[in-house]
Amino acid sequence: MVDDVARLLPELLERCIELVGEDPFPRVAESTRFAQPAIFCASLAGWREHGASVRPVALAGHSLGELTALVATEALEPLAGLELAVRRGELMDTASSDRADEGMLALLGADDELAHRLAEQNDVVLANDNAPGQVVLAGALEQLRAASRQAREEGARAILLDVAGAFHSPSMAGAVEPFRALLDNVELHEPATTVISGSTARPFGDPRVELAEAIVRPVRWRETMLALADVGAETFVDFGPGEVLARLVRRNLPDAAVLDLDELSSVVPEEAGSGV
Repeated sequence: MVDDVARLLPELLERCIELVGEDPFPRVAESTRFAQPAIFCASLAGWREHGASVRPVALAGHSLGELTALVATEALEPLAGLELAVRRGELMDTASSDRADEGMLALLGADDELAHRLAEQNDVVLANDNAPGQVVLAGALEQLRAASRQAREEGARAILLDVAGAFHSPSMAGAVEPFRALLDNVELHEPATTVISGSTARPFGDPRVELAEAIVRPVRWRETMLALADVGAETFVDFGPGEVLARLVRRNLPDAAVLDLDELSSVVPEEAGSGV
């Protein structure tokens, strides 16, 4: 990721290193404090290189990706978005450090009824609703292990994720107000294109409130995908690193077209209304 950022956004990378105190890219697997600014920079580099190839009808971002989507649609300046990404990572890292016995559990093949029942019966919460049969629970590790055993007994797969906290759950509450205070001091503009909030599955109304509250709210990605389709998105492009969101498009909208970044060079902008 870092090579693309250095090539396309060298000033952003330099500022990122200043804010973090070191290059976050070699340490992305260690902590959300490093992962969030690195992913923000990499996603924005993808948009910088390929964004001119599309004319999106709407954009959306999964969790941290909401900041990138707001930058892409000119509602937020890139350097302001970077500082928010850095501080968000720090705040969430601090919140998770205070709760070292918590984590997240991916459920695969569990229908909605089973997922909600597992959460309720094991005193954990639904943190990500990514696609049919693909959700993530968050909470105390002991309770997640109990939910994992129960899920397997009922025919679903369960994978304890290698993350250092119960993200998108009430455990992150300590990060909300400090992040909201940061947002209050950031200049926001009217977005040039509709941006769907991943926590409400509706267009952003008050980004300062919604971005802060999203830290403790579940990511409603399945509904967000449907909302993008409802506003006319038929072709989707994932501008971030990896292919996770591209695969989720196929899970949520089997009839939608998904383009990878290499394919965009052959696409005429008028042809590529896309959800991001």
